[in-house]
Order: sequence, then C-alpha cells, then structure tokens
Amino acid sequence: MAASYKPRKGDKSGAASDSPSQSTLIRRWGIRAVLLALIVGLYQWANTINDRFYILTPAELNETVQHSLKLAADLNTDPKTNASLIISTLVNQLADRHPEMSWATDIGNKRDWVFNNAGGAMGSMYILHASITEYVIIFGSAVGTEGHSGRHTADDYFHILTGQQSAYEAGDLTREIYNPGDVHHMKRGVVKQYAAAPETWALEYARGWIPLMLPFGFADTFFSTLDLITLYHTVRVTGKEMIKNLLIGKI
Repeated sequence: MAASYKPRKGDKSGAASDSPSQSTLIRRWGIRAVLLALIVGLYQWANTINDRFYILTPAELNETVQHSLKLAADLNTDPKTNASLIISTLVNQLADRHPEMSWATDIGNKRDWVFNNAGGAMGSMYILHASITEYVIIFGSAVGTEGHSGRHTADDYFHILTGQQSAYEAGDLTREIYNPGDVHHMKRGVVKQYAAAPETWALEYARGWIPLMLPFGFADTFFSTLDLITLYHTVRVTGKEMIKNLLIGKI
C-alpha cells in the first residue's frame, strides 16, 4: 500500500518558494532604476551650479607658474634645487593672491607630503588647497611613474613645473608631450594613459565636485598596496583642509 504524505503547515515546496516572486523582482529593480535616475539627475543639476563656487582659474594659475619658472631661470639655480625654488615661489604667490582661501604652505614639512597610488601610477603630493569644488596640489615623482588617469567628474589641469609628462587617448598613435610651462588639461569624463619622466613635478588643479574623485584615489590602497598609514595621512590632510575652507565659507 502506497504511503500517503500530508504537507505540514507552513511547508512549501517547488522552485517558486525558493526565489522571490516576479512582481517582487520587478518592484526591486524599479526602485533601483528610480534611485539611479535620481542620482544622475542630481549630478547633472549639481554640475550646473558648481562654477559659482570657483575662485581660481587655469589661466591665472599658469601665469603664476610662468612667473616662478622665469624667476628660477633668471637666478640660474642649480638643477638639484630648481624644483624647490619654483615650488616655494609658486606657493607663496598663490597664498598672497588669494587670502580668501585657506592654503597649506609649509612644503618643507615632510609629515604633510603623502604618497598617492591611483590607476597603477605612484607619486607623492602636497595638498596646498582642498575644498568641495577645487583642489590644488603639488604632484609628481622623483623616479618617474606611469598609469591610468582615471575617468573623473572634474576637470584636471597639470601645470608642468619640471621634467616632462606624456599622455595619449585610446586610438591615438602618437603621444602628447608636456614640458615645463605647459598645461595638460584632462577634461572631465576623458581617460588617458600617462607617464611622467623622473623628477617631474606639476601644480595640479582640479575643479568640479572633488569628493567624487576620492574613490579613485583610495582604490589602490584597498586592493593593492594596503598602506593604511598613508591612507590615514591622506584623509587627515584632505579633511583638515576641506574643513578649514568650509569654516571660512569656501565651498
């Protein structure tokens, strides 16, 4: 005699019980689509107002760079100290021209110089100014580096101080070359491979929503170098400068 089976209360069988119903899935993906659309819309709206918060301009910065380069050339400085003279002159001029912004000017303080690993490239940087919509840093490498530029939501301007930087976009068969005094404009949304020769240093200026650039700057730490001490100092210095500028009304 065949045994009979009576399902217990609450016992569910079949594939349908092991996965959400079709209506639940549709609802979940619908919510995600709405959230994504809101984020994209918010980003597009934010990009229509961020220019009202800019104080610096690439043209003015390059004028200051050119003055610093000319001073170093006129003094016929030793190449080993040339970068130090250019950078110190540049930093002092920026702080004098824009007292309405908070600047870090103690470039001799090694504690505030930090390594940066991003897109496979490695360099060191000193954060001169950091706010929500603008940052200005000295960035480069004494030994040279090469990597992925990142695809950013801000415009990035490399004002070359010493050495040489080269770059190209996918599909280009020749490289772009930037020497002291030149400006390499990395437009937002554009991605390149770039390389810096040994002892290349630049004044890097970014304008846009700066916090959205930070994940790219931190990713290599979490997935490659695991250098949490450098990450701590990067967050410490960046946060300190952003807060100082917010307190004086600089967004």
